[in-house]
Amino acid sequence: QLQAYGGGLVQAGGSLRLSCAASGRTLSRYPVGWFRQAPGKEREFVAAISWSGTYTYYTDSVKGRFTISRDNAKNTVYLQMNSLKPEDTAIYYCAVRSQRYSELGISLNDYDYWGRGTLVTVSS
Repeated sequence: QLQAYGGGLVQAGGSLRLSCAASGRTLSRYPVGWFRQAPGKEREFVAAISWSGTYTYYTDSVKGRFTISRDNAKNTVYLQMNSLKPEDTAIYYCAVRSQRYSELGISLNDYDYWGRGTLVTVSS
């Protein structure tokens, strides 16, 4: 099972670090993505990281503010979020591709396993 955690309430300009942990499954051989869903909106891609951690990709709206990373020894993927804006308010989900050593994906359909989300609220 996947679980995203670390969300909370933060003022605009603040920071949060989200974590994605897996139980009963190793993440180290699989690409992982972060997605978010704001109230009344569709779920959207935020960031992704290759299985090795060598490659990352971000949606334009978070480039320069968010950083995705992974610690395979801890079986955890992180999303460091800085300079948060009210429009970043959403439930954040992590997801894993099912194919080992596959390329990272940026589409919801690229991912097969989804964790329970964590709510991030940014106040103005």
